[in-house]
Amino acid sequence: MERHFDEELSALKNEILNMGLVVEAAIEKSIEALKKLSKAKANAVITGDKSIDEMENKIDEMCIDLLALRQPMASDLRFIAMSMKISTDLERMADLAVDIAQRVLDLSGKPLLKPLVDIPRLAVLSKEMARDSIEAFLNKNIDLAKKTIMRDSEADKLRNLVQSELLNDYIQKDPLSASRAIPLLLVARHLERICDHATNIAEDAIYMVEAEVVKHHLEKIN
Repeated sequence: MERHFDEELSALKNEILNMGLVVEAAIEKSIEALKKLSKAKANAVITGDKSIDEMENKIDEMCIDLLALRQPMASDLRFIAMSMKISTDLERMADLAVDIAQRVLDLSGKPLLKPLVDIPRLAVLSKEMARDSIEAFLNKNIDLAKKTIMRDSEADKLRNLVQSELLNDYIQKDPLSASRAIPLLLVARHLERICDHATNIAEDAIYMVEAEVVKHHLEKIN
C-alpha cells in the first residue's frame, strides 16, 4: 500500500513538472510573437491554452483521489493540498500568456512603437521565476523558494519602468500613440502578474516544507 502511495505521489509530481514546462513554453512563445508581431505565433499560444486547462483538471482530480482514498497526513497532506493551489497558479500564468498573445493581435499590422528593452527583461524574469518556483516546490528547496519571492520586487520595478516610459515619453507627448502604447502597457502588467503567481508557488513551497505561512510576511523570508 505504501509503495503504491509513493508511486501516486511521484506521478503527481511529474504532472506538475510537465504542466510547468508547458506553461513556461507558452510564456516564451507569447513574447516571441510580440517581438515578431506574429499573428500565427500568437494564435498558437491561444489555441494551446486548452491543453493546459486539461492539465489543471487532471492534477485536481489526482489530488482529490489521493485525499479521498489515501487520507494522507502531515507533509504529504500539505504537498497534495498545495499541488491543487499550484495547478491553479500555473493555469493563470497560461491565461496571462494568452492575454499577451491577444495584445499581439491588437498590435498586428502596426509597427512597434519603440524597440523592446525592458519587456524582454521582464519576460526572462517571469520565466525564471516560474521555473524556479516549481523546482523549489518539487525539490523542497527552501532557499530557492525564498530567492524567488525576493525577486518579485525586481518584476515590479521593471513593470514600473515600462509604464513610466510609455506614459511619459509617448502617450502624454503624442496621444495618437496610445493605440500602440496601451497593449505594451498591458503586456508589462501581464508579465508582472506571472511573477506574482510564481511568488505564490514559492510561498506554498515554504508552507509545504515548514508548515509556516510567509504570505504577506516578508520578514520571515530573510
